[in-house]
Amino acid sequence: MAAELVEAMNMVKSFRVSDLQTLLASMGRSKSGLKQDLVGRALRLVQTEYSPELLKNVRQLYESRFPKTTGWLPARRPDGVPVAYPTLSPSTTTSQGTDYLNGISKPLLAPRAEVKLAPLPFYQTLETLLPPTDLIAHNNEKLQDSQCIFELTPNQADQLRNASEIRPGMRSIQVVLRICYSDSVGIQEDQYPPNIAVKVNQSYCHVPGYYPSNKPGVEPRRPCRPINITPWLHLSSVPNRVTITWGNFGKHYSIAVYLVRVFTAADLFNQLKLCSVENPERCRERIQDKLRFDPESEIATTGLRVSLICPLVKMRLGVPCRVLTCAHLQCFDAVFFLQMNEKKPTWTCPVCDKPAPFELLTIDGLLSEILKETSEDIEEIEYLTDGSWRPIRDEKDRERERERSNTPEYPVVDICIPEANGHSPAHSSTSLTGRSGSSSLGAAGVAGGPTVAPGGGVVVDLTLDSSSEEEEGGGAGGDSEDTEDSTDSPTPKRGRYNFDKDLVTAY
Repeated sequence: MAAELVEAMNMVKSFRVSDLQTLLASMGRSKSGLKQDLVGRALRLVQTEYSPELLKNVRQLYESRFPKTTGWLPARRPDGVPVAYPTLSPSTTTSQGTDYLNGISKPLLAPRAEVKLAPLPFYQTLETLLPPTDLIAHNNEKLQDSQCIFELTPNQADQLRNASEIRPGMRSIQVVLRICYSDSVGIQEDQYPPNIAVKVNQSYCHVPGYYPSNKPGVEPRRPCRPINITPWLHLSSVPNRVTITWGNFGKHYSIAVYLVRVFTAADLFNQLKLCSVENPERCRERIQDKLRFDPESEIATTGLRVSLICPLVKMRLGVPCRVLTCAHLQCFDAVFFLQMNEKKPTWTCPVCDKPAPFELLTIDGLLSEILKETSEDIEEIEYLTDGSWRPIRDEKDRERERERSNTPEYPVVDICIPEANGHSPAHSSTSLTGRSGSSSLGAAGVAGGPTVAPGGGVVVDLTLDSSSEEEEGGGAGGDSEDTEDSTDSPTPKRGRYNFDKDLVTAY
């Protein structure tokens, strides 16, 4: 039934105005209006009120219109062949369109090259379920609704059922819808029309949203990628109906449906390691070519510095990668680059902002060896004219050593070591230099002079008070010199805490 329905629709799209009016009148419908209105009305009639009587009328009108060319429409679709929309011969293409979309035939246009969609690294096309087909506006309204119908074969349905799950909610085999511009000739990138909405079998499916922009005055961008419609499909012989709502603002678009295999960033990285690793000797030749002396140049380049830090994530390179068409030697990390393009496909070189398609990526074999030979603290190297290299770490180390040599060193006094004479560790510290040193020596002089410790230090008794001095100096109480010393120097105060008298060792 699905094949006969598609056959009847293709016949209706080739009808003249008189044929359309006859068909509509025979079914009790209005026959007034422009040709596009009549075609849309007739196609909606075929879709909604399909019957053997209606099919018979359509066949009779078509055979009267093309009595010798009825053979191009097959009566039955062979098993194993997906439902597709056949391409007419050049003679018929110039007069009428061949693509069923929105129930409207194509306007009278000159033939043009077929729209081709750009290949995508993360998608491998297995089969074409619906070739690129134009979205046709049937009136002047801004919002248009277009429909397409396709059917899965048993083999295709089995592939979708048995596909492995590469991540939660995402399978390795999918049916995707792709949309692109159809105004220009050549390979087209995916591009969504404004106000797009996709409904599959009466259920709306998810369309990627807009990325917010951090720059003021810059409109958010929507990532245009294939739309996965697999979860809403009938995995049987029942036809699948896809309705696209889109904004009609003067641009022309085409849609296509494909059965694809989905790859992850890890899969592409394995392909890159297997097929695109540049020989280290070839890398040295490229370096020598860049550093070769040019007699016409006033500046001679003796070295090229390359950073070992990835410009994408500001971390040390793991797998150095670059684009074959880029002139620079600076690399970026292949793993992070593929992961970022899996989330947001831009395929732009992070060093020079030029296009970086997956087919032109290569792993730098020489820099890979350098990363293995150097330690983690080396962040930059320099290529020399003979193709060799040297780390830049040496100069930084010399600067650090020079800074250390200019920094004066101060002695460290340890006052917490127990003395060998049985005294307990010191409770306070006193230096032998400056004011503290003079006071210490003064106190020691009152006590009869400092004592030399076993370690070579000076032992000063700081616990003496005025009473001790009077007892020791009682015999010389009338000495004027002692009286003058006692009046000039402040009288030591008795300690506030009750603890045994200790000795402090100063080194």
